[in-house]
Amino acid sequence: MATATVTPTAEVVTATPSTTPVTLTPAAIVKVREIMATQDPIPAGLRIGVVGGGCSGFQYSMSFENQSGMMDKVYKFEDLKVFVDATSAMYLNNCTVDYVETLEAAGFKFENAAVKSTCGCGSSFSV
Repeated sequence: MATATVTPTAEVVTATPSTTPVTLTPAAIVKVREIMATQDPIPAGLRIGVVGGGCSGFQYSMSFENQSGMMDKVYKFEDLKVFVDATSAMYLNNCTVDYVETLEAAGFKFENAAVKSTCGCGSSFSV
């Protein structure tokens, strides 16, 4: 008797502020698309997460992915897919990711109301 293998797929949600733990500003979406276009092959989407580490306990992480994981939710910001795992979603609740350019530096900035403290360099946080 033949058995079929079922591959679980992540739930895809069109991102709105009430449906997603993380929000990307238009500037962040544009910059992510710009960077993705330089990759070969072009990735399926962006993973945003929280990992242990840093001097305050947690760090944000961003990386490109070719597919979603089993425990991911996939949020669509226009045509950009953002993968968030269930554990990271707890720490990213009401978090906004922006892309800022100043004379001194350029990069992605995380604004998270749940953060109680950050380290001096601003790259890690605690809740």
